[in-house]
Amino acid sequence: MPLHTQLPGDLKQVDVIIAGGGTAGCIIAARLAEADPTLSILVVEGGANNEGNPIVKHPAFLLAGMVPESKTNMFVQGLEEEQLEGRAQVVPTGGILGGGSSTNFMMYSRASRSDYDGWKTPGWSTDELLPLINKTETYHGPGDMSKHGHNGPIHISTGTFRSERSRESFIAAAQRAGRPVVEDAQAFDEIGIQRAVSYISPDGVRQDVASRYLLPKLQDGLHPELHVLVQHQVLRIQFDDNKKAVGVQFRPNPLFSADGEPVSSTQSVRARKLVVVSTGALGTPILLERSGVGSPEVLKRAGVSLVAELPGVGAVYQDHPSCLYPYRTSLNPEETLDVFTRGELDFGEWIKNNEPRLGWNVMDASAKWRPEDSEIDQLGPEFRAAWDRDFKSKPDRPIAIGAYVSSFPAMATDIPRGQYITVSNFLTYPYSRGHIHVTSPDPSSPLDFKTGLLSDPQNLDLKALLWTYKIHREIVRRMSIYRGEVPSWHPPFASDSAAACIAIDEPLPEPVQNIQYTAQDDAILEKFLVERVATGWHSLGTCRMAPLDDDGVVDKDLNVYGVGQLKLADLSIAPENVGAHTNNTALMIGEKAAEIIIRDLEL
Repeated sequence: MPLHTQLPGDLKQVDVIIAGGGTAGCIIAARLAEADPTLSILVVEGGANNEGNPIVKHPAFLLAGMVPESKTNMFVQGLEEEQLEGRAQVVPTGGILGGGSSTNFMMYSRASRSDYDGWKTPGWSTDELLPLINKTETYHGPGDMSKHGHNGPIHISTGTFRSERSRESFIAAAQRAGRPVVEDAQAFDEIGIQRAVSYISPDGVRQDVASRYLLPKLQDGLHPELHVLVQHQVLRIQFDDNKKAVGVQFRPNPLFSADGEPVSSTQSVRARKLVVVSTGALGTPILLERSGVGSPEVLKRAGVSLVAELPGVGAVYQDHPSCLYPYRTSLNPEETLDVFTRGELDFGEWIKNNEPRLGWNVMDASAKWRPEDSEIDQLGPEFRAAWDRDFKSKPDRPIAIGAYVSSFPAMATDIPRGQYITVSNFLTYPYSRGHIHVTSPDPSSPLDFKTGLLSDPQNLDLKALLWTYKIHREIVRRMSIYRGEVPSWHPPFASDSAAACIAIDEPLPEPVQNIQYTAQDDAILEKFLVERVATGWHSLGTCRMAPLDDDGVVDKDLNVYGVGQLKLADLSIAPENVGAHTNNTALMIGEKAAEIIIRDLEL
C-alpha cells in the first residue's frame, strides 16, 4: 500500500503531483489512476491518514474534530474586523486525508440550477455538470430518482438513526406556519423544507472521499504508481525559467512532530506532466502567493519574488455567514445527542454495542429558505432592489439554507442539562467579501485574512439574516416539543417584548400567533447578529475561474493564467456562491477536474 509518512528515497519524479489530499484532490488521484494505472501520481497531504479514525468513521463523533487540539481540522486565524465589533473569525477547514469530507457535518445539500448556469463558463452549466454530480453518488433518499446517481462511490441515506418525533414535529410545524415542505429539495429546482438525508451509508458510516475513492485504489494492488504522502506540507510550487510548474517543495508537518523535535529540512519532487493544487479555498491562494503567483503589491509586501502577476489570487473570499439558535424541548435523552456535548458519551461502549446513534449526524431536516414576495418590502427598499435584480427571476434560489439539528451541537457551559434542538441558518449569497493573503514566505507567519462577514455597505446580509431568524423561530414555536428558547443564545429582547425568550411546560396553545417585532426588537436583533454571526465553514472563491480581466485566476480548463503545467481544483475556483452546503460542489469540481486532466493528458 503506497501510503507514506516519509517519501521513499527513489521517488524523485512522477508524472502528476497533486498538492492536497482533500475532497477534490482524492477524487482526481483516484480517477487518474483508474484511467491509466501506469501513470505515476503523488498526492501530498498535510494531515494524517484518515483510515480507522473513529472520529471520521462514526458520524455521531463529528464534534470531536472541532476541539482546538484536533488533528483532523485546521483552524485558520483571521484578523479583527471592525464591522464585527472587533471580533476575529477562526475558520475551520479539513486537515486530514479526505479534507472537509472527512470532517464536515455530512449534510447532503446540492446547489440550485441557476447557480452553475450563473458561473457563465463553457462546460460548467448545470446540465453539463449533472452527469458528473450524479457520478459521485449512490442515492438512497426520496424523490425523483432520475435526478440522482445510483452507482457512485458515495452513499447518501438516512444512516442508522433519525429522531423521528423531533423531525416530524418540525415538519408538521413548518406546514402549520405556511412554509413549503417538499420531498426532495436537492433536485436543483425545488425550494422548501425536507426530511434530511446525509453523506452516510445505510450501515451508518461517513462517506468521505478518501475512504470511498482513494484508499480502495491504494489497497487493491492494481495501482502501484499511485502514491500518497501524508503529514507533509507543500511549501511552494517550483517553476522553470519558462514559468512552467515542474515540481513542489514540501516539509514534514510540525503538527505531527514530537514536542521539541525540530522539523527536518525541506524536500522536493519533480512533475513530468502536471502539478495540480488542491489545498482548498484557504490554502490554495496562500500556496500560490508563496510560490510567486499573485498580486505584485501583495508579494512585494510579503517579500516574495514575482513569477506571474495575478491580482485575483486571494482577493475575493466568500463564506456562508451562520448563526446557531438552540431551543428547549420535551424530547427524551435517547432522542438527542446532547450526551455528547455534556461529555457523557462513552465512545468505547457505543462502538462495542454498535449503538444505532453512531450512524447519525443529528441533522434530521434541512431547509432552503425563500421569502414570499409580500415579505420582501419589510426588509427595506435596498433589499427589494437587490431581490428584484438577483432573486426574483430565479425561483430556485434560496436566500438562506437551514439545518434542523436534534441536539445542541456545540460545547457550551451556559446550557443547562436537558434535551435541545437547534436551527442553524446559513446565508447563501452574501454581498460581503473578504480576502486572504500571505505576509511572509514563512508558512508559520500570520495571514492577512479577513472574512468580510457583514461588510456589505447596504447591510443586505444583515437584513437577510434578520428575516431567517424570524421565520425559523415561528416554525419552532409551533412544534409540539417546543418548550422555549435558550436565552443566552438568542437576542436579549426586553422582558416586556412580545419577542422575549420564554420557558414553558406545555406547547403554545393553538393557533399560535406570529410575534410582532418592534423597531426596538429589530435593533436588538441586528446588534445580536453583529456580535454572533460566524463562519459557516463554507469558504470558496479565492482563486476564481473567470476571465483574466475580471480578476480570474484559472480558465475553464482550470489552467492558471500566466504559467504552464499548473491547474487548480478545489472550492477556490468557484466564480460565485452556491445555495447549498459546499461539499457537493467540491465533489463535482473533483470529478470535472479529473475529466479535464484525463482529456488533456490523453489518457
